Amino acid sequence: MKDDIEILDVNMDETNRTAVKNKAAKRVQDNKPKEKPKKENRALKIIGRVLLCIVAFAAVTFAGAYMTLYTICHGPSKAARDLFVSTILETGQMKFLASWYFSEDEILAITDRNGMARTDENVNPDLIEIPSQGDNDDNPEVDINGMELVEISGRSFFAKMLIINDPSRVKLSTIYPWSDFDKNKYGETLEQLVQRGDFAAGINGGEYYSEGNWGGIPKGLVVCDGVIQYNAPQAGDVMIGFTEDNILMISDIGGMSAEQVQQFVADNKIRDAVSFKDIDDGDNNHFTKLIINGTSREISGSGSGANPRTAIGQRADGTVLMLVTDGRGAAGHLGATAQDLISIMQEYGAVNAANLDGGSSSAMYYNGAYEMTSVTLYYSTSSWRLPTAFVVEKRGE
Repeated sequence: MKDDIEILDVNMDETNRTAVKNKAAKRVQDNKPKEKPKKENRALKIIGRVLLCIVAFAAVTFAGAYMTLYTICHGPSKAARDLFVSTILETGQMKFLASWYFSEDEILAITDRNGMARTDENVNPDLIEIPSQGDNDDNPEVDINGMELVEISGRSFFAKMLIINDPSRVKLSTIYPWSDFDKNKYGETLEQLVQRGDFAAGINGGEYYSEGNWGGIPKGLVVCDGVIQYNAPQAGDVMIGFTEDNILMISDIGGMSAEQVQQFVADNKIRDAVSFKDIDDGDNNHFTKLIINGTSREISGSGSGANPRTAIGQRADGTVLMLVTDGRGAAGHLGATAQDLISIMQEYGAVNAANLDGGSSSAMYYNGAYEMTSVTLYYSTSSWRLPTAFVVEKRGE
């Protein structure tokens, strides 16, 4: 019996020892630090969530924008629809939006209702009589050296106009030479083009290659101080520039060869000029001629979409009018139409007037500061890079 009890005690001790060992092992296991997830996995999860949020936001934004434009295009307002299509067709990168909502035939029908009649009339220089030095001695109210800046407010735009009494002050500033016609060459801001010759003021000039916003190569024609710096006329090109007699000429050159353009420049004694498109083929809606020899161009509807604009005109006494408007959402404004430009130029007495390159390129620099900047957010305090600009010589400022 005693022996049995001793065996039992021994067994009990062994059992206790085993239980104690098991409990100790369990405590060690419980107190062992848990393995942390790898930092890489956590970073990937965060990146994935961020990307998912971005994609979701982009999708919602796109859907909202698409439905907004769909409402405009297929809503009850025919005027809003026509204005949208005409405006989009004038942009450099967003033309494709029109084809999202309308067929080619529908687009052509809209531009027919909201366009400009073709005109082959060119400027008659005999209608401009520029006073000679001393002719204004009997009229002290006219300062031949004067230059005035005026503000103009329209229904869908805000604008500023420079009025230059002496047209001989208006020149062209360029970044020539064009670096062997490298389309990737950078242009210069309007401020830089004005400061190149220590000029008093300036507005953006003619058409140029805008892909990538390099702004270093013009299109069509560039004449500076009587020298042809660029000569590659394209269909629809219209020359806008001044003769040696300081008369603003607005002439079709799109049907000419480079040799014919060269002869035209020589025959008409062109000293400073650029070019812009005047074409409406259903895919592009660009216009140049506004008023020729006192007669405004025939238009239907508003003549064009609403966009930022740059225009130049001349009165019968030679006074030059330089106009720049805002648009594309700047200060809540859509921009100016062709009819707006014509109305303004008529109000200020223009005998001849032309539309220049506009949109995001539109800008005005005067007296050491920007009066009108690009509507593009990135260049909202400056201008796009440009190859050319109409500038005004300093004279007593």
